[in-house]
Amino acid sequence: MPTIHFIHPDDRTESVEAEIGNSAMRAALVHGLDGIVAECGGSAVCATCHVYVDEAWLAKLEPVSTDEDELLDGTASDRLPNSRLSCQIEMTSELDGLVLRLPARQT
Repeated sequence: MPTIHFIHPDDRTESVEAEIGNSAMRAALVHGLDGIVAECGGSAVCATCHVYVDEAWLAKLEPVSTDEDELLDGTASDRLPNSRLSCQIEMTSELDGLVLRLPARQT
C-alpha cells in the first residue's frame, strides 16, 4: 500500500497508508487525520479536503478537472499553484511517498 505523508500547518508530519484506487481524502478519513473535513464525502462539491501538493509530486498527478478547478477558487485557505482537492487524488503505487501539506483551515 502506498504511504501518504500529510504535513500539518505546525510542521508535524502524519503518515498513513492508502488503498490503491482510493482517494488521498479517504485515506485521511480512515486514519482519523485532523485537517481534512470532507463535508461532501468525496463528491467534489465542497472543497473541504483542500491540500497543497509537494512540488516534487505535482507532475505525477492527473491534471485538475474543470470542476475541481472551480472548487479550488472557493477554498477557505489561499489557493496556490499546487492546490488540489484530496478527494480527486486517486492513489496508485507510483504515488507511494506522496507529500501533502494541510492548509491552516478548511472551513
